[in-house]
Amino acid sequence: MEGIVTIDNVVAMTQRGMSLFDEHHRVIDLGKVTEVDSTIISMLLEWLRAARQKNCHLQFMNMPASLVSLIQLYDLVKLIPVTTNPVTRQNASDSISTSTVAEI
Repeated sequence: MEGIVTIDNVVAMTQRGMSLFDEHHRVIDLGKVTEVDSTIISMLLEWLRAARQKNCHLQFMNMPASLVSLIQLYDLVKLIPVTTNPVTRQNASDSISTSTVAEI
């Protein structure tokens, strides 16, 4: 995922991301997200719900600090796990196939 995720484009981004879920483990790279508002929280929750319905496990990597702050502000750390150390593509590929790392 890259660029801005705000109310102006969150619906399209949500639908785009959901099209990638299958019955595998997916890592979503958020490292190129440059700006967010609180609507990104609803997108991540929707992705997690949709993935769970498809027996797919989602993991988010390289969360921008602004997103981590929102997740903590809304006390959603139990629902949207926050990693304190950035995960790199190399680290992600050590445990899963690089084809499961998605840039949306």
